Amino acid sequence: MRINGSTVLITGASTGIGAATAREFAKYGAEVDLAARNGDALACVADEIIAAGGVARFHPADLSTVDGARGLAAAVDTPDILVNCAGAGRMIFAEETSPEEFASMAAVPYLAAGYITFTLLPAMIARGSGRIVNVNSPASRVVWPSAAGYASARWALRGLTEGLRADLRGTGVGVTEVIPGEVSSEYWRHNPGSAERLPSISKLLPTLTPDKVAAKLVRAAAVGRAEVVFPLLLRALTAQARLAPRLVAGVVAATGAKREIPKRA
Repeated sequence: MRINGSTVLITGASTGIGAATAREFAKYGAEVDLAARNGDALACVADEIIAAGGVARFHPADLSTVDGARGLAAAVDTPDILVNCAGAGRMIFAEETSPEEFASMAAVPYLAAGYITFTLLPAMIARGSGRIVNVNSPASRVVWPSAAGYASARWALRGLTEGLRADLRGTGVGVTEVIPGEVSSEYWRHNPGSAERLPSISKLLPTLTPDKVAAKLVRAAAVGRAEVVFPLLLRALTAQARLAPRLVAGVVAATGAKREIPKRA
């Protein structure tokens, strides 16, 4: 797909991977529409892109609701590329997760991606072209302790991605899933304690920058890649998880967070 001259809608574009992805697409000549809840942060990203000579528009929106997705869709032209990058959820054990927080984890990224995708999809199919890019987590392939709510939302997003891929075959609309390893983003500051609950085996993986992820994502969209998993060691681990799931689950459990179990009287 040609990036220069294309229109790209990016959710979660106020910070981190989403903001970096907006800058990367704009660098190659795309017009970018930025969506997230934080309008002030979106405006800063858009101003930065415009100052560099790009074209950017921003749209404060809560995509965890159907009305928010419909409002955003009404405010933008049908994009050539939709990037579902909005994400949330912290690392906590199942018994620490309230129903309300579980619902919040499901809403973003899973439901938000579904709402905006299904709202825009009929027009993309009618046009006969386009690409949907879903940014997912390694937790959609390998689940570690203290991530029941977080991982279930990512597995749901994985199911959405595979379902879209099956349904859209032959329509001209492609689907890409991007799965980076640990990224140095604002997520860790907004979710204190989550980094400490990652399995210690994850320390073998290099920490990625949002710019590195954005470069991989834009390249994948341009060439029509179905799936991108990186860095290399993460790709090897996810491949091994398919071949020997019990072995990988055991390693992740052994190196993962341990809960404090009170002694019985």
